[in-house]
Amino acid sequence: MSGPDKTIATLRSDLVPRLPSSAVTLFEAKKQKNLTFEAIAKKLGREEVACAALFYGQARASPEDIKNLSELLDIPQDRLESELSGWPDRGHTLDLPPKEPLIYRLFEIVQNYGYAYKAVLNEKFGDGIMSAITFSTKIEKETDEKGDWAVITLRGKWLPYSRF
Repeated sequence: MSGPDKTIATLRSDLVPRLPSSAVTLFEAKKQKNLTFEAIAKKLGREEVACAALFYGQARASPEDIKNLSELLDIPQDRLESELSGWPDRGHTLDLPPKEPLIYRLFEIVQNYGYAYKAVLNEKFGDGIMSAITFSTKIEKETDEKGDWAVITLRGKWLPYSRF
């Protein structure tokens, strides 16, 4: 939950032209209520990253998501239904290579270790790819004597290539 020691994520103004109008609506209400994605995700029964993806227009909101967001953020349900209807238009928010340092580091991980991931995955599963559609992810925080650690779990269904 939000607290005095937590700063909540807000919408960067330079992203607004690339995002659906719902992003501004959702982020303004999130800021006004001072809610973290963790708190919102609990109300929606989703993982935090999946919840944040709704705010950026990168995921489709269910009718239950819309109802819960309306109640939690005090946004009229008919407004959210209107703004969140339709299909997500994924992928516009990111320039390549990314300029934002944290996103660049995620890109750098794939750049540096992508073929290592591929080799190990192919050895374990055979010829195929990991789905980013039948997919889930979560972020956890671990702390030890060396400091804080970000733990990102990526879980995708393995899709073997078919022979034709």
